[in-house]
Amino acid sequence: MKISILTVGKIKEKYFNDAIAEYSKRLSRYCNLEILQVADEKTPDHASEALCVQIKEKEGERLLRLIREDAYVIALAIDGKSMTSEQLAGKIDGLGVRGVSHIQFIIGGSLGLSDAVLKRADEHLSFSAMTFPHQLMRVILLEQIYRSYRIIKGEPYHK
Repeated sequence: MKISILTVGKIKEKYFNDAIAEYSKRLSRYCNLEILQVADEKTPDHASEALCVQIKEKEGERLLRLIREDAYVIALAIDGKSMTSEQLAGKIDGLGVRGVSHIQFIIGGSLGLSDAVLKRADEHLSFSAMTFPHQLMRVILLEQIYRSYRIIKGEPYHK
């Protein structure tokens, strides 16, 4: 299975990069992982709603260029479906059984995802009703994908 994580913006913090590198290394025995980043747009303080929509659309256009036609696309969105770790593992395993060979997870920038990206997604996934920094969401998502593969393989992993 190929897992792609499409993200907006670069990570500058060493501690996030270290965690991403660690989970990427752990995942290498289970799947072919790639992390693709697109440039983020600078959002001025007190930006108008119209400007925020315009920024999300620009970032969304960049993300849409990376979405593969043959991939199953899961967009991370606050209003998406909540899952347990076991349910996410079942989703990943079930997609593989159905013949899906490529899953793309999409993490938006600080303003979220554009409507066009959300419409293109096959599914919306929520990790919480709370808002997390998009840099931290990369780490959380990678950890949950790693946990999913441990569950799928019946391997122990701390709870």
